Amino acid sequence: MNHNGAVVPETGAALEDVFQRLDQLNDIGASLSDEHDIKLLLEKIVLAAKQITRADGGTLYLLSEDRRFLHFEIVRTDSLHIAFGGSSPQAASRLFPRLPLWRADGTPNDCMVAAYAAITGATVNIADAYVAKGFDFSGTRQFDARTGYRSQSFLTVPMKDHEGEVIGVLQLINALDPVSGEVIAFSPADQRLAESLASQAAVALSNRQLVQQLEMLFESFVRLINLAIDEKSPYTGGHCQRVPELTMMLAEAADAATEGPLADFKLTDKDRYELRIAALLHDCGKVTTPVHVVDKATKLQTLFDRIQLIDTRWEVVRRDAEIAKWRRMADGQPAEAAERDYQAFCRQLVSDREHLRRANIGCEKMDEAAIARVRQIAEAYRWQGPDGQEHAFLSADEIENLTIRSGTLNVAEREIINHHIVATIRMLEQLPWPRHLKNVPEYAGGHHERVDGKGYPRGLKREQMSWQARMMGIADIFEALTAKDRPYKEGMGLAQALEILEGFSRRGHIDPDLYEVFVKGGVFQRYAEAFLLPGQIDS
Repeated sequence: MNHNGAVVPETGAALEDVFQRLDQLNDIGASLSDEHDIKLLLEKIVLAAKQITRADGGTLYLLSEDRRFLHFEIVRTDSLHIAFGGSSPQAASRLFPRLPLWRADGTPNDCMVAAYAAITGATVNIADAYVAKGFDFSGTRQFDARTGYRSQSFLTVPMKDHEGEVIGVLQLINALDPVSGEVIAFSPADQRLAESLASQAAVALSNRQLVQQLEMLFESFVRLINLAIDEKSPYTGGHCQRVPELTMMLAEAADAATEGPLADFKLTDKDRYELRIAALLHDCGKVTTPVHVVDKATKLQTLFDRIQLIDTRWEVVRRDAEIAKWRRMADGQPAEAAERDYQAFCRQLVSDREHLRRANIGCEKMDEAAIARVRQIAEAYRWQGPDGQEHAFLSADEIENLTIRSGTLNVAEREIINHHIVATIRMLEQLPWPRHLKNVPEYAGGHHERVDGKGYPRGLKREQMSWQARMMGIADIFEALTAKDRPYKEGMGLAQALEILEGFSRRGHIDPDLYEVFVKGGVFQRYAEAFLLPGQIDS
């Protein structure tokens, strides 16, 4: 079909040429469907259109969201060695101004051929732009004057999606004769092939944009969950952001391994995306965990730190001792002896109070002597409450919490915290994961398992876990050791954290092969430089 709408029949050699180019078109269609990167997809469309129409140049425009402008996305001219957009580092949209579809008075900008194709949805085939009527090619002439080029034949094809909506325009310039190499007009066969390609390309582009929009929506939902956790607790919010970064660092180091058990471990882009989504969701179950447990900064903290109540009791005990001193003096005991006994009692009281305050702070391991002294203090003092009755100085609950051997959580609270992984698994297994994300529940749900089978919640052993789940286990532990924003501890130094991680590797807590990659691949160092304080990066 030419510019006037006439159909010209094709026979003989020309028909054979069309069949060959139809085969090319089929191959191109499959190639377009396989491309996931939108920039590269647009580039493929232009290169394919140039190939099947034997055009020297090609431009692809996309319609703006408000459908008022065409934006330059890809520009290619072989004879001038021009390549903008796509895989080129220079973006076409930054070099060329957008093309308005409507004038300031609201009338269509139909003197511009690309705008005309976008507005009307009609293909425009022009044999020579310099003599064509009805379109403004002044910009083309200026370009030619600057570059010495001669823009002659134009084939401008609207790209319509599956609903018939124009989403872009494909413009081809200067068809070349396959024998002489001279510029000729685009033939009816060229036009039909370009229109067919534009149709396939528009569907492929629409599908890719739809998938991209769904992925963006899904990732926004993931970030929403992490935001909810962050709003509950700023401490776990940082954890939810850092563990994915460390997980991906370790995954890339494993992918780069050329020897050892991980030499054959390789990640595709889909594998990376799946692992990153799993890492972002690995603690989503914490939305069900009570804040006072997540943020428990000291052993006696609930909604407030109950060490303050014990401080009040110390003052009551000291006051009662002072009253007893004066009563003994009133009963005839020498003042000097009564004062001496009172001062000795106060010194012991202060020492015992300081011990309980230290015991209230979480640590890696509370020794047996410190635990025994807490119990002794509980027996050594009594205090009179507001009801006038004497009470044990420490309640059973306070003794249980003050003698927590590691961290700040008692047994019941640790079970509450541990339940978050059960909640994570349940939540993730409820979602209808697509095939390329089907492993997300397994990866995210396995980061508290141990290679010796003593982890939770399922007690899986090494051979029952994927490499990815084991990676997340290491990332989760190392982040927790070095985190500088926990309410109950300072960020651990790099050397100490690595020493603990090495012990975990020897004792069957984490995967030893991945630990070796973690160290030899310099993962810990890259993570430290990105996320730790300078003072934490020790030798």
